[in-house]
Amino acid sequence: MPVQYKSIISEHNGVRTNAGIFDVSHMGEFLVSGKDALNYLDYLVPNNMKKIKDTGKGLYTQICNKDGGTIDDLIIYRTSEAFLVVVNASNIEKDWKWFNEQKKGFEVQIENHSDKYSLLAVQGPKSITVVSKVLNINLEILQKQEYFSLRKFNDILIARTGYTGEDGFEIFITNPDTTIKLWQNFIKENVMPCGLGARDTLRLEATYPLYGHELDEKTSPLEADLGWCVKLNKENDFIGKESLLKQKQEGPKKKLVCLKINDKAIPRQGHKLYSKDQNEIGMVCSGSYGITVGFPIATGYVKPEYSNVGTELVINIRDKYVSSTVVKKPFYKKKELNT
Repeated sequence: MPVQYKSIISEHNGVRTNAGIFDVSHMGEFLVSGKDALNYLDYLVPNNMKKIKDTGKGLYTQICNKDGGTIDDLIIYRTSEAFLVVVNASNIEKDWKWFNEQKKGFEVQIENHSDKYSLLAVQGPKSITVVSKVLNINLEILQKQEYFSLRKFNDILIARTGYTGEDGFEIFITNPDTTIKLWQNFIKENVMPCGLGARDTLRLEATYPLYGHELDEKTSPLEADLGWCVKLNKENDFIGKESLLKQKQEGPKKKLVCLKINDKAIPRQGHKLYSKDQNEIGMVCSGSYGITVGFPIATGYVKPEYSNVGTELVINIRDKYVSSTVVKKPFYKKKELNT
């Protein structure tokens, strides 16, 4: 996937106002099946796998190490035959090793289908209309499909989800020729091809975490403001529970914040964060110009006492101290789901 096809700004705006398409075939897919598949996955993740009892249901969650740090964030869908686990591209090898290391004592089979699936993400307020047309699926059927759910249409799988803050669909395809044909047909319907640059500006405005930026093995879901994914009271034990429970009781040592930059300067990952009296208190995770919101934005980790909305912080951007303000998450939120 290129950084851009035309320009990051035009691609970003295309997704916000119409529809854009991303080739995210680099993502990884594991199939987990067997007698103990549900309990095995419930042991791997802090979220409650028992919530997806029905075929087609999906769940966003993380896999954590024993210290509560995040190995990866992922989506798990329940199919009629198995569980489809979608992992980040950069973590496929690491996740595959982890999944296999933890299966001792469970009657499960794990298959790595990362090279078998192509994945196209169609995102934007017009996505439902164009997906209906290109894939020849009744519009009412798509309108009724719930967010974070997966349905099979002929030989493809369609999930209603995405990474842009807009309504959208992710289309799993096993036939490369079909993938190329669908891509071309979406382009013919004025769906804008989008690259990594727009993906990053869109997800940052929606404050979706990116592994290696907001999430890593030294950062827990609780610190990353993903506490809603951590079910400490669920029936089954899970990896990292003891550490996460302790962190919940004592309070995290750092918290993720959204920052509005009170200047034209754009912060980047690794820029240091300071209090108003210039004590170092954290670091920027992601930064960009907020194309839709109209000002520079960033996420960062700070000491908890500096995480309240309205707190003024200072960022060192190329040896210049720039003012910023902690604002409510997210920077951008669509008005309603387009159904």
